[in-house]
Amino acid sequence: MPEDLDIRLLRHFVVVAEELHFSRAAQRLFVAQQALSRDVQRLEERAGVRLLDRTTRRVVLTPAGHTLLRRARELLALHDATLRELRGEPRSVTVDVVGAGLTPALVLAAARRRAPDVEFFARFHTGTDDAVPLLLAERLDVTFGRVRHHVDGLRHRTVRHEPVAVLVPERHPFAGLDRVPLGALRGAGVCFRAGSHATPGWEQAMLQLLAPFGIDAAGAHPHVHGVDELAQHLVDRSGPILVMSTQPAVPGGVLRPIVEPVPLFPWTMIWRADHDHPGLRALQLAVDELAAEWPAVPDGTWLPHPEADRA
Repeated sequence: MPEDLDIRLLRHFVVVAEELHFSRAAQRLFVAQQALSRDVQRLEERAGVRLLDRTTRRVVLTPAGHTLLRRARELLALHDATLRELRGEPRSVTVDVVGAGLTPALVLAAARRRAPDVEFFARFHTGTDDAVPLLLAERLDVTFGRVRHHVDGLRHRTVRHEPVAVLVPERHPFAGLDRVPLGALRGAGVCFRAGSHATPGWEQAMLQLLAPFGIDAAGAHPHVHGVDELAQHLVDRSGPILVMSTQPAVPGGVLRPIVEPVPLFPWTMIWRADHDHPGLRALQLAVDELAAEWPAVPDGTWLPHPEADRA
């Protein structure tokens, strides 16, 4: 008769399978690397199959390991949901909205109106690079950002392709224009690392956008977060800053759309494939609701890669 699988061992295996690196997995779990290695070996003994191929250079899942990873996530989700039901604990939904007032925050606000009985918590992370590991560890339920490659165990849907705008001081020459051609930013000392939207995914997209036009970005500086700091950055730099079209009003700043081409940022909603909650459904419906209200994307647009290839 086969031995029972231990929930703790399954939980540890999932983290190792996601990281494919024992040291990083041990750090996520706050356990010693040697103890984590023993746990995986113990699970392999109980399962009666090898789950990982390990060398001094890499860790890879065996076919049995891939099968168990899928099932382990299902078992852990059912285990945790069962405990919550038995204890009568309400299940909240934690959503990474990236920054206040941006597209994800608008989606969350619409979901709250649709599902007033669901407890939503907003969190602010620095993009999907940081948020995806939290999703897989079940420390976050939903995030928004760019999807540049497939991640096992996650699902996603396009929310919108949001136009990029330029924020300039009120007395800047661009403030007198209705629209700013992208080529006009050449030599203007444009900055793209300021604002709560300035995640690594945003930064990589803006580098793709500016490079073919020979536009030099402003010198490296720390990311600037929040409206107050963004306003101060406008004063200090006196130059244009690339932002989202949903950028909340900035004191002393004027927002102008960019054209020729119209650059778009691909917002995507991302969640765990095994996650089923009324709050998640409310977020999906909120995206549908807002999509009908957002302006149509004009002709002559630009998207970063790899999203442009998929589009």
